[in-house]
Amino acid sequence: MNAMKFAIPLFVALAYGPVQAQTPILGPQLSSFAVLGAETVTNVPTSTIVGNVGVSPGTAITGFNSVSGIAVADPQVTGGLVHSNTAVAAAAQGQLTTARGTLTSLGAGITLGADLAGLTLNPGIYTVAAGTTNLSGTLTLDGLGNANAFWLFQMPSTLITSSGSVVNVINAGTGSGLFWNVGSSATLGTTTSFEGNILALTSISLNTGATIGCGRALADVGSVTLQMNTISIGCAGTGEEGSNGLGGSGLVVVTPPNGGPPVVTAIPEPEIYAMMAVGLGLLGWVGRRKKLTEAAAA
Repeated sequence: MNAMKFAIPLFVALAYGPVQAQTPILGPQLSSFAVLGAETVTNVPTSTIVGNVGVSPGTAITGFNSVSGIAVADPQVTGGLVHSNTAVAAAAQGQLTTARGTLTSLGAGITLGADLAGLTLNPGIYTVAAGTTNLSGTLTLDGLGNANAFWLFQMPSTLITSSGSVVNVINAGTGSGLFWNVGSSATLGTTTSFEGNILALTSISLNTGATIGCGRALADVGSVTLQMNTISIGCAGTGEEGSNGLGGSGLVVVTPPNGGPPVVTAIPEPEIYAMMAVGLGLLGWVGRRKKLTEAAAA
């Protein structure tokens, strides 16, 4: 009886899980890009990029080595290659459009003013009003010790930071994700120290010395312009964020089968599936034991 009590919930979880639609926020090709444009990618050397750099359906990449249709190496790029309208870049662009739609589907959340400077925000969804600047100082994001902390900033218009602005993430974990869903263009001011994934409808510009310590610059229909910048999807050495922190590659949006609101969660660990398999096997063992007992009694 105790075995049955243990096995049935696991079996239900196994049966229930697949009927929930799970959509990765970042598709497998998209998650490999630190920089992705649609029309052009322009770079004023020397930049430091960890992850792929690419453009599609355009082919123009300046400031990096590039060959149309072929992924090539560049000394400014580690942990990836430069893709000028390769199949991988084209797939990533399709996934970017999907990702922006997925993020939009999560809703508006809490409405904030235009300038985020001076705020400390816990994980959640926020809509930020348009303004001449959206960050004129330091924004602190406190993960509250959650290894899978999730922040989404819905920017219906632009994302603009003043020179020297800072996004500071504390108490987050290796599975965390930070996303900026931008309705038009994004501009990071000179020497801005930024964090998270910028997914912009049109173009993204990083002014001289701006950095994205852990995240991406992904432009859906426009261009990406770099000026001696650092962008990393690897995120190693960023303290509490961990080796995958803030990148959000392990986060999915789950749509419940009953039509409830979508929620963001981490991809289940392999151990979870193993436990479900054990539970299913245990349920089968209990069933066989019951049949043997009934047969003996007869």
